Amino acid sequence: MFFEQLPQQLVNGIILGSIYALLALGYTMVYGIIKLINFAHGDIYMIGAFVGYYAINSLKMNFWIALVFSMIVCAILGVVIEFLAYRPLRNSTRISALITAIGVSFFLEYIMVYFVGADTRSFPQSIKVHTYHLGSISVTNVQLLILVVALVLMVALQLIVKKTKMGKAMRAVSVDSDAAELMGISVNNTISFTFALGSSLAGAAGVLIGLYYNSIEPLMGMTPGIKAFVAAVLGGIGIIPGAALGGFVIGILETLSTAIGLSSYRDAIVYGVLIVILLLRPAGILGKNVKEKV
Repeated sequence: MFFEQLPQQLVNGIILGSIYALLALGYTMVYGIIKLINFAHGDIYMIGAFVGYYAINSLKMNFWIALVFSMIVCAILGVVIEFLAYRPLRNSTRISALITAIGVSFFLEYIMVYFVGADTRSFPQSIKVHTYHLGSISVTNVQLLILVVALVLMVALQLIVKKTKMGKAMRAVSVDSDAAELMGISVNNTISFTFALGSSLAGAAGVLIGLYYNSIEPLMGMTPGIKAFVAAVLGGIGIIPGAALGGFVIGILETLSTAIGLSSYRDAIVYGVLIVILLLRPAGILGKNVKEKV
């Protein structure tokens, strides 16, 4: 039975993993630049889903315009959060920044509960679903759309980081922010751009997951946010290809655990993998162990 379901579950895992990969990229970029684990990132994903919901329902946008609109709104939100919550603590201890990130996460969650209520809402299905069959594998046009959009965004991110002037600035700041500033790079603008970029990907992921599961609610960002962090650590936090790889691995692990009848324990399996990775390879799959000089 398991081997009959295996191809289908692998396909489902790749689709789900593409969402985790988009989220993990935001975690890994911010950590790579300022060594901050932004636990509010999952809640930006949630807000992206709600922005897409209202853009399609109230503003009568089509799916593609709503997707871009959600990415823009989340990018602006990411910059505002960085400016108000994280920038004043740039020279503080890491624990102060971490506690602030958790506080921002709860603030976003419960301000959304206050304004939109805690009830689950049906995400508007603005794309008609068609199912395609290839042997024992079934895949819908929505699943293919999610995978293609996620891959396009990942490739676009890699091109921005590797080929653009701002991407070079991001890499310079991640290596040595003081030296980058001496070379004329605006560290504040570079960090703000990094938050905007990561938050826009989270907004896109929120709209895509709303379309996929057809439901959204204000606390929907907690678990995927933590799993995306696990994916970033698994692939090698601070490494963009590693975050993408980790996202796909976590997605496949989740669906395979469902296939073998352990759906109730799929979250535990994901966190168990994190523990194993931290014990055996703390730097992640693509990470390199770097010795700190005294």
